[in-house]
Amino acid sequence: MARGKTLSVVFKANHQHQIMAFPPSLDELVAADHPVRIVHDVLERVDITALMQQYKPGGTSSYHPRMLLKALVYAYINNIYSSRRIEQALGESIYFMWLTGMSKPDHNTINRFRGQRLQKTLQPIFTQVVLLLCEEGLLSLKDLYTDGTKIEANANRYTFVWAKGIQTNKEKIKGQLNELWKYAQSVAASELDDTDPSGFKKIEKEKVTATIETINRALKDKKIDSKVRQKLNYARKHWPAALEKYEQQERILGSRRNSYSKTDLDATFMRMKEDHMRNGQLKPGYNVQISTNNQFIASYSLHQNPTDTKTLIPHLQEHLRNYRQKPNNVTADAGYGSEQNYQWLENKRITAYVKHNKFDRDQRHKKHDKKPYAADKFIYNPVTNRYSCPAGKGMKKVKKRIKPNQSGYEQTLIRYQSKPCAGCPLRSQCNPDYEYRTIEVNLNWHRLKQKAEKRLKTKRGIQKRKQRCFDTEPVFAQIKHNHQFRRFLLRGIDKVTIEMGLLALAHNLRKKAA
Repeated sequence: MARGKTLSVVFKANHQHQIMAFPPSLDELVAADHPVRIVHDVLERVDITALMQQYKPGGTSSYHPRMLLKALVYAYINNIYSSRRIEQALGESIYFMWLTGMSKPDHNTINRFRGQRLQKTLQPIFTQVVLLLCEEGLLSLKDLYTDGTKIEANANRYTFVWAKGIQTNKEKIKGQLNELWKYAQSVAASELDDTDPSGFKKIEKEKVTATIETINRALKDKKIDSKVRQKLNYARKHWPAALEKYEQQERILGSRRNSYSKTDLDATFMRMKEDHMRNGQLKPGYNVQISTNNQFIASYSLHQNPTDTKTLIPHLQEHLRNYRQKPNNVTADAGYGSEQNYQWLENKRITAYVKHNKFDRDQRHKKHDKKPYAADKFIYNPVTNRYSCPAGKGMKKVKKRIKPNQSGYEQTLIRYQSKPCAGCPLRSQCNPDYEYRTIEVNLNWHRLKQKAEKRLKTKRGIQKRKQRCFDTEPVFAQIKHNHQFRRFLLRGIDKVTIEMGLLALAHNLRKKAA
């Protein structure tokens, strides 16, 4: 063997411009186990009749919706979310060329298909894919693990409208109108009618306009302060338009929101963990809810509520509508533990492994025993329907009232009162300031909490609580961290729901191919 200086560097031949007698086909360049083949095989099996009906006959030919759907899903699998970047990939990537048959729709076609054609048609496609995965044994719809996360909207972070701000401004107008009315009464009381603005229950554009006109007529020929005249002119020109704007903003807000962004009217300001300024400020976004099994997404939904408590019922209702079968078990964290949610799950005969808001605290004895004379420490006897105070004396029911919450659910509260506390050895600690000790309790909520605690502490309940942590949380980590999707591209809850559907579909097919 040659040694030393006799050795020379050898490079592999580069045949960049070599003409092939038999050029390879695209199919030969795509490996048999490549994820693009999974996307093709699965989406070839789904029924897209509803999507086909979005197209009208006549005119020029259109790209086939199944091909566009495959391209979109495969793009989301590869972290390509922009329509322009998808257009670029269609002309550069062998896998996109194979999937689309060398078709090259432009970004306008892609964006129009995603934003318009897939509305109300993507959810049935996603449902079919999940059912296909169930047939393969990859997941089950009987056990669901539910959780939520907040994703920022494609909206300006500083163009906000707050319900409290609207109310404050309307009250300011009402207060200033009252001041003008009182001034007019002091100058020309005989010329004013009985439309005193202080009696308005609701400040409205028509009432304010009529009141300003009345004041102007009464003060027309009177010698008044120039500042008052200036204020009246300002009120006549600006207040009606401002009130009309406030009414429009209140219509956008509805009855269940307290804020929205001017650049995405459906987005609500929420406090998020991913904060670009690291100071805990609010950002416009959507509350995304998912139910998973074996880290596959079984269902998804978008909500405008910042908290998870009010999202569980509509999320599961949508799941029931899509699959027409209810799960046996639902597992969720303490953010969903409310009387309304427990009662709904009980009525639907769905076993709930859901913590209430004090479950974790009650497991720590120091916290649990910190207030030994709190109302939740009193002993309840369900047979006699009576409570006993810490001294062991019975308490009688003195009042019952119905209290509806913000979503309209009616809670039944019962007040119990003890016998006179005079002479009780525990009075100095239990009830030092009053003659009787009273507590107000929700018996149904107490019953549901005890039932949930008992279930969560069983061997199966402990296993479910552990499973939830590594069933739903990794899904959000995969979407938001590994695949860098932290902000929606489209605006409006309908279009944002499409984006979430594509993300969920891409996640499931990516996991199937893994």
